[in-house]
Amino acid sequence: MLLNKAVCVTGTDRGIGLAITEALLHQGYTVFAGGILGNNEELTKLGAQFPSQLHVFKLDVGSDESVKEAARYIKSKSNQLEFLINNAAILGDTVKTIEDDLDFEEIQRVYNVSALGAIRMANNLLEPIMNGGKLIVNISSEAGSIANSHRDAWFGYCMAKSALNMGSTVIHNKIRKEGGRVLLIHPGWVKSYMSGAWNPAGTYTSEEAAANILNRIEEHKDKLMALPLYIEADSGKELPW
Repeated sequence: MLLNKAVCVTGTDRGIGLAITEALLHQGYTVFAGGILGNNEELTKLGAQFPSQLHVFKLDVGSDESVKEAARYIKSKSNQLEFLINNAAILGDTVKTIEDDLDFEEIQRVYNVSALGAIRMANNLLEPIMNGGKLIVNISSEAGSIANSHRDAWFGYCMAKSALNMGSTVIHNKIRKEGGRVLLIHPGWVKSYMSGAWNPAGTYTSEEAAANILNRIEEHKDKLMALPLYIEADSGKELPW
């Protein structure tokens, strides 16, 4: 079994997930990094730098079988996870409103990845999570807040993140009886590829957002809460549901 404390991160091909993976490796963690790409140059470089700490595997969180296979791989190497970071998500269309010809298959695909993906991961890795740090971290978004809803489009993403928030409370209600916790973090406006191409507009780089997220995890990872904590990564302020 692994000597270092182990964590699992999803959506590690690029952006926040890749930056979180690198930061955790530098902090001494063993990292199970799951991404959709078969070959990833950046992860290959990190693997050469941290050969005993980084374990890369192909992962599609929208696929039941892919998640089950990933869980079998992780469990074959460790029976404990300090925490799971569910970062994998897709954005989908952000332009079409209720007056337009909506692509409902795409909306369902966004929901399947961005909401159900985190539930799949928690479901299949619950045993090593509860054997370890008993913490699940779900990367959410202010776009999922009903109280702060202001968009007239973004159906798939907004609905998926709102559903992720609710799914997180359902998981938290169950595992908190044994000391488990779910932490929801909004990373802020990040320069990213989420729209399918590089979008330099944003407040934070991936590295800055990753640092903020890990700071919030460190602050709250040992706190027992009646409800999941839903916070901003940069300020640490609680967000309205």
